[in-house]
Amino acid sequence: MSVATEAAHIRDLFDTIEELEAVASSLSEDDERRHRLDGVVAKTLRQAPPVRPVVAGELLDLTEKTVKAWAREGVLAIHSQEPRMLLDTVRLHEVLHLVSDLRRAGKTRGLIDEVHRRLSDQSLLDRQDLANSLDEMRSGRGRVVRPV
Repeated sequence: MSVATEAAHIRDLFDTIEELEAVASSLSEDDERRHRLDGVVAKTLRQAPPVRPVVAGELLDLTEKTVKAWAREGVLAIHSQEPRMLLDTVRLHEVLHLVSDLRRAGKTRGLIDEVHRRLSDQSLLDRQDLANSLDEMRSGRGRVVRPV
């Protein structure tokens, strides 16, 4: 399959995912339909085939060399290395969101550092122990711990 054809397939998939995410975000957070749509999005992305770096570059508007560097740095997740490098579609979709947001905000240089920071921040926010601690703090049930 050609790069253009493969990129078009992935772009169509991501467009569908974007529509589902938009509908899901229009529902309240405690609405079961929102959780079901989020589940459909996650399942669809997990089932998508891995993506070649050249195709990811086409989608991200980056060179293949830059995409491979981002993969080596851990910004893009490598699905497999042999016989050729293939990238994880779930992480590619997440990074595509971040890069698009940064470009809309006028950021064009140092994207890898900013994307890496945002991914790190999100991984912290996704931790259940941190969410529990924040809930305790907000409700006044937390306790102050001071270093000795």
